[in-house]
Amino acid sequence: MKALLLALALAAPADTLPDLSHPWTLAQCVDWALEHNLSVASSRLTTELRQVDKETADWSWVPSVSASAGENWSFGRGIGGDNTYQSGNSSSTSFSLGANMTLFDGLATPRRIQLSRLNLEAATADLEKAREDIRVSVTQAYVQVLYNYEIEEVAREQLSIDSLQVARLQGLFESGKASAAQVSEQKASQAQSYLTWVQASNNVRSSLLELSQLLELPVWDGFSIERPAVDFEDSYIGTPDDIYADAVLSRPAVQAEKLRLEGSEKSLQIAKAGYFPSLSLSGGLGTNYYSTFGSQGFWNQLSNNFSQYVGLSLNIPVFDRFSTRGQVRQARLNRENQQIQLQRVQQSLYKEIVQAWNGAVAAQAKLRASTLARQAAADAMELATAKYENGKATLTEFNEARNRLVKAQSDAVQATYEYLFQRALLRFYRGKTALTL
Repeated sequence: MKALLLALALAAPADTLPDLSHPWTLAQCVDWALEHNLSVASSRLTTELRQVDKETADWSWVPSVSASAGENWSFGRGIGGDNTYQSGNSSSTSFSLGANMTLFDGLATPRRIQLSRLNLEAATADLEKAREDIRVSVTQAYVQVLYNYEIEEVAREQLSIDSLQVARLQGLFESGKASAAQVSEQKASQAQSYLTWVQASNNVRSSLLELSQLLELPVWDGFSIERPAVDFEDSYIGTPDDIYADAVLSRPAVQAEKLRLEGSEKSLQIAKAGYFPSLSLSGGLGTNYYSTFGSQGFWNQLSNNFSQYVGLSLNIPVFDRFSTRGQVRQARLNRENQQIQLQRVQQSLYKEIVQAWNGAVAAQAKLRASTLARQAAADAMELATAKYENGKATLTEFNEARNRLVKAQSDAVQATYEYLFQRALLRFYRGKTALTL
């Protein structure tokens, strides 16, 4: 396994190798994910494509210019320089330069330019949504690692307590003050605590692996995270309607759909432009040379045959087999579908906020109750320990008190990180660009 990790590390470019010499903060994890996550990279490329489309559309007003040159050879009878048929070979050379510009196309061109700008803004909003999604996912995975860290510590502490009790009972057994059954029962409890600690340690490694894969780390051996200071000072979480009022104005997912709705209106206007006539302006320069002219030289003919032209072309649609009508109908349906999509995104956002708010309220209440339960269990454990050491409580009663304390500690840890994540998520919905615990 280590050989495989080493091979992957050597194959990766030097500037993409992470620094695993110290624990990573949440901000460092998010920054690395934003730079290396494949979904974000794909959205970034889509934004660049829309930028190219916009630049192309911006140049659509400029006249198109083309140049051409040609050389032809004729063999056998043909029209000569005196306009009579003659036998022989001849050749001709031609040069031309032309330009064409659309003067009016039913305002389709300016609306295509506007549509390209809206598409770019929507793609930029999609990119920001992808960045938001990865921020939330990384934060959730980060919190899961913190939770597993705490559970592993609880398991290690309980294993330490059981180990001390085994040593104590062993000493009492050797002095004849404890039975072999008591020692065996405590050793069984110690073995169970050891198994719990091993499982908790495996959960820590598994959650670290999941987080490292989310970050697209080329190597993860030695990866760890920093445990931030927990702050419960700001306990106000607001109401779902207040949070939604802020979120609907700032969330990029909503903004992207609003921009696409505006773009669908532009697409409808572009389709309607097919009903209008189009007017274009063209102009050009040209000259040619014929070898059958005999007396005139190459440069003289090019000069004498030099010509210029300017023209206007008006195209009036009369019947296009209902193609324009079909495009207009399709554009209207796309606009209605986009209106539905916008409503769907707004409803989904409101549901997410309500779920996060309910989760935060439940976690807050659970945190308060579990904190009290943990303190009560700790007090009961202290009392049970004193009774057990003085011979006034059985080993079974001691282990029951210990199990209650372990469960209370685990519940308190779970409630703590549930509340921290849900509170951070609500802050995020209210417009904060960074998720903080």
